[in-house]
Amino acid sequence: MMARYVAHTNDTAFLRPESYSKDAELAAAVPEGAREALWAELKAGAESGWDFSSRWLVGGPDPSSLSSIRTSKLVPVDLNAFLCQAEGLMSSFYALLGNEPEATRYRNLQARRLAAIQAVLWDEEKGAWFDYDLEHEKKNHEFYPTNLTPLWAGCFSDPALADRALKYLEDSEILTYQHGIPTSLRKTGQQWDFPNAWAPLQDLVIRGLARSPSPKTQEVAFQLAQNWIQTNFHVYSQKSAMFEKYDISSGAQPGGGGEYEVQEGFGWTNGLALMLLDRYGDQLRSAAPPAPLQPRCLAAALVLSLLLR
Repeated sequence: MMARYVAHTNDTAFLRPESYSKDAELAAAVPEGAREALWAELKAGAESGWDFSSRWLVGGPDPSSLSSIRTSKLVPVDLNAFLCQAEGLMSSFYALLGNEPEATRYRNLQARRLAAIQAVLWDEEKGAWFDYDLEHEKKNHEFYPTNLTPLWAGCFSDPALADRALKYLEDSEILTYQHGIPTSLRKTGQQWDFPNAWAPLQDLVIRGLARSPSPKTQEVAFQLAQNWIQTNFHVYSQKSAMFEKYDISSGAQPGGGGEYEVQEGFGWTNGLALMLLDRYGDQLRSAAPPAPLQPRCLAAALVLSLLLR
């Protein structure tokens, strides 16, 4: 019942069209017989959205080198939580249509995946879920915000798990970062690693914790939202733009690393800012008002206008 990201090596085109020369150059450093497998793992990593991260390198010969990528060897927490949520939605949709056989089928699929997530990915001692390494037959206990995806997706059965997750964040010292939740705690130069912070990953943790009935856990969710909005606001006041990712290592700056320059915009950054403003708008505060700026996107303009009221 568990899902993973896999790109099969019998595809007609092995190299990624969007990064053909880079993939060819990387493969030149590995034995010829291992090149097709490397290209397949790079494709799987791109499919995951985490292109690229130490998350897919840990357990390989050199966790700092992209040539060690092994995406397909891991059962990801987030992928299975997303599918668990989707199966629940499909069951609800079919029930609304009066198609009870299909509603029941998806309800059963969700129940099986929920049980599998709890049995394979949950760690009772640490109080979080972790990717499972099929090759080494153990969990990957590195920190990633995706370790809390089942909370965001509503794919957990015990309400107390949100409070367990808060303790996990405290024990991992993640709450000491004042500008956002880091993507990992490894600095590899890849864009889905430290010191970058990404909007979708903030959402997973913030809305996951906000599901808790505990006032303390809900307060932490709000503080994380406050931190992130202030990061967006601070960088906007300096650069007149929103960005796809942010460097949170020493103050808030546009992010970096990976295969291309940091992008301005940006859909999910704008979307999360608006969602947090809608949810916490009567509580959020800016650190200090900037000089007048010319907004480059509607969401940024709304952030400014709402924070400066």
